[in-house]
Amino acid sequence: MSTIETRLAELGVTLPDAPAPAANYVPFVIVGNLVHISGQISANAGGQIKGRLGDSMSVEQGAEAAKACAISLLAQLKKAVGGDFSRVVRAVKLVGFVNSTPEFTDQPKVINGASDFMVAALGDAGRHARSAVSAASLPFGVAVEIEGIFEIK
Repeated sequence: MSTIETRLAELGVTLPDAPAPAANYVPFVIVGNLVHISGQISANAGGQIKGRLGDSMSVEQGAEAAKACAISLLAQLKKAVGGDFSRVVRAVKLVGFVNSTPEFTDQPKVINGASDFMVAALGDAGRHARSAVSAASLPFGVAVEIEGIFEIK
């Protein structure tokens, strides 16, 4: 069991199967030693996590939705490395989109749900550059979508 898998087990997280693309794109592209993972929408075993920050969702609920995106990112990463998490060097960058009202300004607090999870799962290798921006709407009405770039060996 890799260190990442051990940490996930300690966190009580079982990675789902990597979600299939919802349209004409691929879930990830490997270029050199970087894995570029397409945006993962907020969803868990109960289905899509929908809502709008500043309206129907709290920051805490948004952070949980962002964590769900991070779990999907790791599921895609696991698929990209053929199940061998020992190939993962680090998280490079996350770009988070938050379905929010024009007045809502806590997008960084929402995306912290993903950032904090990455550090919990990957240790220091989970520290990454990041953007956290508002979106007027997101696909299917989900609360959060996050894409990521990871370095592998």
